[in-house]
Amino acid sequence: MASIKVILWKYRRKPDGSCSLAIRITKDRKPQYIHTGKYIFEKDWDFKKNVVKKSHSNSKRLNAFLRNEAKKAEAVADKALMAEEELSSKQIKKKAKRQSDNVSFFQLASERIQNKNMEGTFSVAKAELSILFNLQEFLNLTPSLPKQKVKEGIIKRRKERVSKARKGEWTLEMHLKAFSKDKSLNFTDIDLAFISKFKSFCASYLDQKTRTITNQLIFIRTIYNYAINENIVDGKKYPFGGENEKIRIKSGNKIGLTKEEIQKIEALDLEESSSIWHTRNVWLFAYYFAGVRISDVVEMKWSDFVDGRLYYQMNKNEKPVSLKIPKQAQDILDFYEKDKISKEDYVFPFLKKANQKSKKDLFTKMRNATKLLNKYLKQIAKDCEIEKNLSNHIARHSFGNIAGDKIHPLMLQKLYRHTDLKTTINYQANFIHKEADEALESVLNS
Repeated sequence: MASIKVILWKYRRKPDGSCSLAIRITKDRKPQYIHTGKYIFEKDWDFKKNVVKKSHSNSKRLNAFLRNEAKKAEAVADKALMAEEELSSKQIKKKAKRQSDNVSFFQLASERIQNKNMEGTFSVAKAELSILFNLQEFLNLTPSLPKQKVKEGIIKRRKERVSKARKGEWTLEMHLKAFSKDKSLNFTDIDLAFISKFKSFCASYLDQKTRTITNQLIFIRTIYNYAINENIVDGKKYPFGGENEKIRIKSGNKIGLTKEEIQKIEALDLEESSSIWHTRNVWLFAYYFAGVRISDVVEMKWSDFVDGRLYYQMNKNEKPVSLKIPKQAQDILDFYEKDKISKEDYVFPFLKKANQKSKKDLFTKMRNATKLLNKYLKQIAKDCEIEKNLSNHIARHSFGNIAGDKIHPLMLQKLYRHTDLKTTINYQANFIHKEADEALESVLNS
């Protein structure tokens, strides 16, 4: 159990000799100190009662202030004890200090994004940073200005950020440092009215679709939950759920290719070893393995294939996967095997020049590969006279569309690597139309 005590810290003095008033937190004999920013002389401190003596002109206010600061640390320690959460004295100090510092939304959000960046999840960090810029634009909005002028200003600033990033003048870390000092948005400001206005701003000024706006609300909710957990804001002010904002993720139509359209892609005459030829191979490879994510395919190494099976771990949910290599996929592997250098070499060429030890370089090369793949997939769709949007993710939709109701949901759950069978059933419902079609037909032609 932690011990919380108000003390006079004699080792931190001002030039005039006054000492710092601090909160000492001791846990497992390890002390941590929160300095309150208040100073008094030793003669005004009661070392037995640990209070400011009445001889000090402002003793009542100072003692009330010190009691309040100590209570913050005690509340953190008590909450951890009730939740059976083991917190060190350093962790208690951090949580208690945040309450005193009145941490803003931008400050806490920048901390989370920085952690994501350090973990190597650069795509998440980049996407969440863009949400902070959107919130900043919303807070700085001048409603009296013409909408078109505001939109042009937002686009201009976005282009300037991109340009500076390419020149190395601005980095993600530099942006986060700026946001870590931004106290313009308090958690208490984020209420139902704020959320409603922000949603309207995103739709009107940023031209965002419903799902994009929903993703931003999910991020705001995540940071708010974090703030509640850190005792930065009272949970009673929570603006989500209940009678407040309910975040609902609407599922759009998932359209996959037909078997005939897949055959057109397979039969398309392309120059061997060209970028578009490699693109076709990667996309088909994803389809042959029940719609594996394209990024996972691009990252596959020869060590992932053992005894005629594919063994790999999905990047999205880190689930291990083992599947027999279909003949169609083996034919593709046979071609690339002539360029194999070692077991740790990538199968496909898009990441071969990447530094495998650098998460940042791998992310950059993967991002460039994704753009290239999407570019050539559009060309493949045009050459095959496929009017559907041929993208990286449609390989999964295509497998689901062709599978229809032919495969038992439990087997599809395994192929899709879903944790919950309900997810598989809901996903596959996008591609099973037979009963609905027959019902409609029976009414119209009976």
